[in-house]
Amino acid sequence: MIDALTRLVARRARAVLLLAVILLAALGFAGLGVADKLQAGGYVDPQAEAMQTYNRMADDFHRGGLPLVLAVSVPEGQEAAAGAYGRELVDRLKADGRVESVVDGFSTPTPMLLSEDKRTVLIVAAIAGGESQAPLNAKAIVGDLPQPPSSVTVTAGGQAYSYAQINDQSSRDLLIAEAVAIPITFLVLVWVFGGLVAAAIPVLIGIAAIIATTGILRAFTAITDVSIFAMNLTTAMGLALAIDYTLLILSRYREEVAAGVERPEALRRTMNTAGRTVLFSAVIVGLSLAAMAIFPMYFLRSFAYAGVAVVVFAALATLVLTPAILTVLGDRVDALKFGRRRAEPAPERSVFYRFTEVVLRRAVPVGLALIALLLLLGSPFLSIHFGFPDDRVLPAAASSHQVGDTIRSDFAEDAAGQVSVVLTERVDDGAVADYAGRVSQVESTGSVVAPTGTYLGGARVADGDPTARAANGTVLLTISSTLDPLSDDASVQLDRLHAVPAPTATTFGGSAQLNRDSVDSIIDTLPLVLLVIAATTFVLLFLLTGSVVLPIKALVMNVISLSAVFGALVAIFQWGWLGGLDTTVTGAIIANMPVLMFCIAFGLSMDYEVFLLSRIKEFWDHSPVKDHAANDKAVALGIARTGRVVTAAALLMAIVFAAIGFAGVSFMKMFGVGMMIAVLLDATLIRMLLVPAFMRVAGVWNWWSPAPLRRIHERVGLRES
Repeated sequence: MIDALTRLVARRARAVLLLAVILLAALGFAGLGVADKLQAGGYVDPQAEAMQTYNRMADDFHRGGLPLVLAVSVPEGQEAAAGAYGRELVDRLKADGRVESVVDGFSTPTPMLLSEDKRTVLIVAAIAGGESQAPLNAKAIVGDLPQPPSSVTVTAGGQAYSYAQINDQSSRDLLIAEAVAIPITFLVLVWVFGGLVAAAIPVLIGIAAIIATTGILRAFTAITDVSIFAMNLTTAMGLALAIDYTLLILSRYREEVAAGVERPEALRRTMNTAGRTVLFSAVIVGLSLAAMAIFPMYFLRSFAYAGVAVVVFAALATLVLTPAILTVLGDRVDALKFGRRRAEPAPERSVFYRFTEVVLRRAVPVGLALIALLLLLGSPFLSIHFGFPDDRVLPAAASSHQVGDTIRSDFAEDAAGQVSVVLTERVDDGAVADYAGRVSQVESTGSVVAPTGTYLGGARVADGDPTARAANGTVLLTISSTLDPLSDDASVQLDRLHAVPAPTATTFGGSAQLNRDSVDSIIDTLPLVLLVIAATTFVLLFLLTGSVVLPIKALVMNVISLSAVFGALVAIFQWGWLGGLDTTVTGAIIANMPVLMFCIAFGLSMDYEVFLLSRIKEFWDHSPVKDHAANDKAVALGIARTGRVVTAAALLMAIVFAAIGFAGVSFMKMFGVGMMIAVLLDATLIRMLLVPAFMRVAGVWNWWSPAPLRRIHERVGLRES
């Protein structure tokens, strides 16, 4: 198949390039404005208890809107000016059709709405439109607010506005990442290839994959919710995979040309060997990313959509556009060189070969020391605490973050810590009052507002909210809390609230419940996702190597390697080492991120695994004698042939992910930093040290498989030569 495709492309190279330009222009046009269709939420299973409560609040009580919080602050002695302006804001919000309901501290000066120093008053408006439209509505409402008096400061926050700011911040982060990654990777590629023309090919392939994927994402937004952060993955993976794949192709092509093969034949040999490896690698990476579609939350599913699309386009562009470009350029692929490029030394004389020989001679101590080091680095992961994203994922200068900090520090009760309870069947007032009174006695619980009254410490202290009983008889209780909803104490409090006997069936909502539901959903789905990834990886690596030992080795080493990465992330972003890299340390890691990073990092590590094992297998197959010495020789030659490519590819991929590490959204900064560490760790300690050490110890057993499986591999297995 690859050979036929290469022949066709070579015969119609200019037509292929022209058609590609037309298709990319069409997909690029379709993808214009895609960021405006993407969303900032999607962290929780739509069927989770918290989301059921949210839906009931929307349907029965018309309180399902995302909150927009306006903090109206004045210096001491200027309270009158704040009151007049605040009431004007409340009236405007109540008259706005995009606002479902409004509560404010001017008419209801409760501890949740009035700061302890009485100088900041909150207005909380429920904004209609759900996760897709409410942030846009909130942004428009804030933009139309009347100018406050000189003594009054108005700061906007709340979930609706923080989502809008996350969208804006993510778009800016994406531009910065592209502005940093593309020119730097191009300069490094110029150094790797020694010329401008050859260096431009990987960048062009990467840009083509990114453009095509944005068009596909735009199509997805018409049928399902897609996360704004899928664009970050599109840019990173588009550049990273295009660089990986084209580096492999161009390096093998130059190797064939340097051996004296004519360029057309060199291209055919390259595509029949390295091209097949690219296709095989793309299948493994794509399936690892596709596994995220199993998760019910659209945040993770979005990365499956974007990841699979960008892998497909990066592979297609590499397998179609790269041979077309090489055919059209011919000798000019080496044009615009910088300095004299030294000829590649024979494999046995390369630095990588000699280094691998040293590792092979000391395989046992090297392997044991590395495993101990990686397990030590991964030990912080044992204390990971999962959390749900709130305003603190934004930079400290963002108004949503400022409002959140003000509420957490200056108010006796945190609105974000509210717990909502819906009694799903009709019950009498006496039962509601009794239940609300008992709930208000739970430790660290503030006031409990019910239709029958407001309760504190078991006693009725004020009138309640008559609108908290719906026409169909369902009842809403709003429970305030003094605890950070991401804390362990809030989780304990939620357990105690659930344990209070209720007069009828209940559903719970609020940030603490969202946090719990998010973690539970991931934990429930994770075994299936891991099983799918492990099974597909095992099968595909078996087809590549014909061995059942090497796939198991790859799975175990990847798990050990990624545990070290996650340990570093816990130390930095949960414990606050290195100042949390200028993020707000909440003592929790967003629950979706380790899963996301595992799937992506696992797929990319398999990318390098395929590159390396395909060459080792080639040398092993060509060895006339299959003994331990031949195994060691194949390992050393395989690393010598791929070491430069893998090192360069890892460096370039690390640059791409490091650019994401400049993101203003904290969990995307964590993603960029974590992926950078994972790539560098995998390309150095794992591929250059742990893999050869293991393969030396295993010897000829590396290539063992049962006789029935050997026969299967002989019929359908992949061979590099």
